[in-house]
Amino acid sequence: MGQVKLEIGGRSFMVTCQDGEESHLGKLAAMVSEKAGEAGDPAGLTESRMLLFTSLLLADELHANRNAAESAQSEASEEAAAASGLADEKTVTALEKLADRAESFANNLEQAANHA
Repeated sequence: MGQVKLEIGGRSFMVTCQDGEESHLGKLAAMVSEKAGEAGDPAGLTESRMLLFTSLLLADELHANRNAAESAQSEASEEAAAASGLADEKTVTALEKLADRAESFANNLEQAANHA
């Protein structure tokens, strides 16, 4: 098991992790530390309150990103449905034209049979 020392909001934390995860945890800690800076002056906050505010800021950012992703996915679905609707309209139009031609052909054959 690996151990890594993380600096978050001016405070140090020793964390145990799987071997090879140290770098990844360091990057995550840097993100958390950045949010901790947004949470306010770390000297004026207890450790638990600093981590609470930091967690809330990160959760808010995650929530906003999820909403944006869902919104983008919804727009893409609506665009795909609209495109499908256009394809359906083109198919219906093509089938109607084909039916008209087949009916016209049948009428011509019927008239030719009646004159023969």
